[in-house]
Amino acid sequence: MINERQAQIIKSLVKEYIKSAEPVSSKFLAEKYDFGICPSAIRIEFQDLIRQGYLEQPHTSSGRVPTDKAYRFYVDSLKEKREEKIEGEIVELLRGMENKFRMASEIAKYLADNSSSFVNLHFSKEGFDLKEGFDEIFKEPESKDEEFISSFVNFIENFEKNMENLEAGVYIGGESNIPKSKNITLICSECNLPNQKAFITILGPRRMDYEKNIKLINALNKVLEKLI
Repeated sequence: MINERQAQIIKSLVKEYIKSAEPVSSKFLAEKYDFGICPSAIRIEFQDLIRQGYLEQPHTSSGRVPTDKAYRFYVDSLKEKREEKIEGEIVELLRGMENKFRMASEIAKYLADNSSSFVNLHFSKEGFDLKEGFDEIFKEPESKDEEFISSFVNFIENFEKNMENLEAGVYIGGESNIPKSKNITLICSECNLPNQKAFITILGPRRMDYEKNIKLINALNKVLEKLI
């Protein structure tokens, strides 16, 4: 069971790790955030959070990185906020469009560009998929790791085979039960297009910007509810 201070440490560490892709030190957190304790006291909290499964310490670093459990805690703590700027951009993007395939293509490109992730938009009736953003994965720090890239490519194949078993939601690491998903996060949602529903998924490293990407999906669905 974590206390309020530990909850703040987890959320702050996840935010910083998402930004930097580097292990986060107690000294850095103490200087940037007002936890009311010194770095040595934060390290004691780190040890307890490691024991509880929220953090881990890479062998080559004095900093800590979040586990799936920490990412899940962070995602569950996010509060839904309406993002009018994103909604406005999507409205302009789709203005005047009636063809569902053109609309889907523009949506996939927009989400890939703005999430820095791979996006798959699936039409179940046609068994047809639109894919965008594979190049975005190669811009992420994780792409320097050949094992990650190989695992991601294999995961995409497994994802396509298991997509029908997924429901809307956020799947962190192994939560999706799809092989090779250890280092991957999925954000899945149904969306309403003209005369048909589609299933859209943002796929990327576990270190993806959850807050921004969830806002993108929520804004898209709000706009489509009004347009369709």
